[in-house]
Amino acid sequence: MRLRELRRDARLTGRELAELNGWHPSKISKIEGGKQTPDEADLEAWARACGRPGLDGELIASLRTLESHYVEHRRLFSTGMSAQQRAFSELEGQTTVVRNFENVFVPGLLQTPEYARYRLAEGVAYDGAPDDIDEAVAVRMQRQQILYRSGKKFHFVITEAVLRYRLCPPEVMIGQLDRLVALSTMPTIRFGVIPFEAQLPLAPVHGFWLMDERVVVVENFTASQNLTQATETSAYAEIFAQLAGTAQYGSEARAVITSALADLSALVT
Repeated sequence: MRLRELRRDARLTGRELAELNGWHPSKISKIEGGKQTPDEADLEAWARACGRPGLDGELIASLRTLESHYVEHRRLFSTGMSAQQRAFSELEGQTTVVRNFENVFVPGLLQTPEYARYRLAEGVAYDGAPDDIDEAVAVRMQRQQILYRSGKKFHFVITEAVLRYRLCPPEVMIGQLDRLVALSTMPTIRFGVIPFEAQLPLAPVHGFWLMDERVVVVENFTASQNLTQATETSAYAEIFAQLAGTAQYGSEARAVITSALADLSALVT
């Protein structure tokens, strides 16, 4: 709910809301007009004055989501790729059940060093990040140790397109596909592939990570955004469940991988 709508629902003018909170009236217009960002105390006071104290958590979650978007932009362009990898590793460490859907890339936790190098190099080439690719690859490989940690569960779902897009040389992709076959047998990993012929319940617009049901991480070309509102995390949990329901697992998933592997191997022989 937008702050202006919350105030109007409470039948308060901007001046009345400002008086209730001991603020200058201009603060209300600046916040509602997007010229001033409220802090958590402001949001708590706003919700309380409007008779909706229980709504402050949702408003604060919205603020954190907005802040995380801009923090990630700055991090992408100024602190290098390895810093992002460490931040993601910390988030994974706080999570018991990790769910990841990808429609373009092999999930980072399942990448070989060679494949990861090509993916991370894009951050330098297109996002203007400092060139710390060697360190970033090393940190990404360290992240993968969590796959072997007891008490953790992982559910990965990818589209068949992930197996067939040529985003690296064939020799690199062959090694990556071999790696996926091996990882698909791990007891901590549930690994699904959505084949091209599957009937999809919805369009797989973008990849995302679902950390328990606390945080959803969504990446685009320029930023990585953390979504924390319950309405968003529950929506993504349902989306993941629907996509996962169309995937093939176990030997059937490996058959899709080995088919892509055979086609790719034919190119280099």
